[in-house]
Amino acid sequence: MVQGNFILRTDAYKQTHWLQYPENTRHVYSYLESRGGEWDRTVFFGLQILLKKYFEGQVVTDAMIDEADAFCRQVFGHDYFNRAGWEYIVDAYDGRLPLCIKAVPEGTVVPTKNVLMTVVNTDAAVPFLTNFVETLLMQVWYPTTVCTLSWQIKQLIRSYAVKAGQDVSPFHLNDFGFRGVSSVESAGIGGAAHLVNFLGTDTLEGIKYAMDYYDAQVCGFSVMAAEHSTVTAYGKENEAFAYRTFINRCPDGATVSIVSDSWDIMRAVNEIYGDELRDYILSRDIKCVVRPDSGDPIDVSAHVLEALWDRFGGTENEMGYRVLNPKVGVIYGDGITYQSINKILHEVVDHLKFAPSNLIFGMGGGLQQQVNRDTQKFAFKCSAIDIAGPGECCWRDVYKEPVTDPGKRSKRGQLKLVKMDSGYVTRRVDEPGDDALQIVFHDGDIVNPTTFDAVRARSGE
Repeated sequence: MVQGNFILRTDAYKQTHWLQYPENTRHVYSYLESRGGEWDRTVFFGLQILLKKYFEGQVVTDAMIDEADAFCRQVFGHDYFNRAGWEYIVDAYDGRLPLCIKAVPEGTVVPTKNVLMTVVNTDAAVPFLTNFVETLLMQVWYPTTVCTLSWQIKQLIRSYAVKAGQDVSPFHLNDFGFRGVSSVESAGIGGAAHLVNFLGTDTLEGIKYAMDYYDAQVCGFSVMAAEHSTVTAYGKENEAFAYRTFINRCPDGATVSIVSDSWDIMRAVNEIYGDELRDYILSRDIKCVVRPDSGDPIDVSAHVLEALWDRFGGTENEMGYRVLNPKVGVIYGDGITYQSINKILHEVVDHLKFAPSNLIFGMGGGLQQQVNRDTQKFAFKCSAIDIAGPGECCWRDVYKEPVTDPGKRSKRGQLKLVKMDSGYVTRRVDEPGDDALQIVFHDGDIVNPTTFDAVRARSGE
């Protein structure tokens, strides 16, 4: 059973909606979609976390009902609370939620403006429940958006790598986001979302979430790395000694990343790494990665790569791109965004003819925090309602079509997602085509759980 009170994990106004549906409403059917946004495709991820944390098993008790009743009376100043509805869920279902949730398998890359998930109550006595849970279910926007951003960066880096006869590395983008998010939970959810696409991370909570909620093994990795405190603790006059110490303490076969802009990044590269420590670096069975952390990312990345090339050399591959001596490399992790990665790679790959393998990225707040629900314009809308009347089937379409914003036009009817040769398309359930949406939750039970390996495989299809 979850901690806290499930009944209070919603928007306040939803406590009043049971009073507002048409008389004799039996079922409410709603769907989730990305209505567009920054990218034309989304990578669906994170629903299983929400279902396991908040929906699975008994989630409503008599004590919760009592607490929520008293609490809502104070919030509204009136008796709007649906006590009878919640008591029915406790009595008839032992506090389990009579809902059916269908969703596209996690990791699937779906064009925007398509249905990703549908929700409907399975008991006609509680039609209010479908949209009551919107608030919690809508939070899938966050892992999906982080996963989508990470995936889109992977495609961006790959587009440059292909030019140089390479492929994107699983460590080309590293998650530095733990300290920049609003909570430990955000770090876990967002960190796991990034790991769908890459292996590099310093967000240990993300690895734990993948293990706890998707049956993963350890699925993210890091390296020995310096921060400014460990460099500056030696003092400016001992900068070279600090770097030598870190390299000396790095075991054979490993990588050490050293932040090198505490005083003068170009002096560090040219005089310390490229002169004083050059022979020692070349004698060791390690890789020494230089980390600039300030200045204009395009100029600094270019100058550091050129300096390392001058001091350590390398090879030119068959495609005519320069590949640094494998003993050295560069990671840039200051203020990185999708846009800045594109600009950096345009300069170093297209103009300077360095292969993308020479330079990797660390991304913090830009990866896990500089996104919101409108980044991909997520919406959860009712599209069909069943009202008691003559005959067995009394479903009717529900939709909105605001003249002030056609982009917010909602879908109608009961929906499915069909995979075509050209990609996924949304259709009504009575139209041709097999439904790609799968039941993932039914009356309190998680159905068709997925593994992290399966999620990763789908995202790479």
